[in-house]
Amino acid sequence: MPYTGIKETCLYIDDLQKAIEFYQGLLEMPLISIVEERHVFFRCGSTVLLCFLPEVTKEESTLPPHFAYGKQHLAFEVPAGDFQKTKDLLINKGIAITHTQDWGNNQNSIYFDDPFGHVLEIVPKGIWE
Repeated sequence: MPYTGIKETCLYIDDLQKAIEFYQGLLEMPLISIVEERHVFFRCGSTVLLCFLPEVTKEESTLPPHFAYGKQHLAFEVPAGDFQKTKDLLINKGIAITHTQDWGNNQNSIYFDDPFGHVLEIVPKGIWE
């Protein structure tokens, strides 16, 4: 199949405003759409991060129902030359780095949590190539 990537991915959250403050405010992702009491969508490079309220989307009737609970994981890719700058920006914004992973070949990634307990990661471009 001729996949070109993952166009959108989703996290399930419990507070739209808190998601806006974190993803748009701190992580600087442009806001695409908000539907009160349902979802908020953000631009992340050429992809889209969807944040849904699971209690709403598990009861979908016009789309397939979907929801999740617990710690979900996403990795955001940055240009390799911007990895340290991105790490420093996160720290300067008060975001605690919870783990640094050495993947070998001078490749590292960093982990941090969002306000909902999801495990987020920053990886430099090329880490899986």
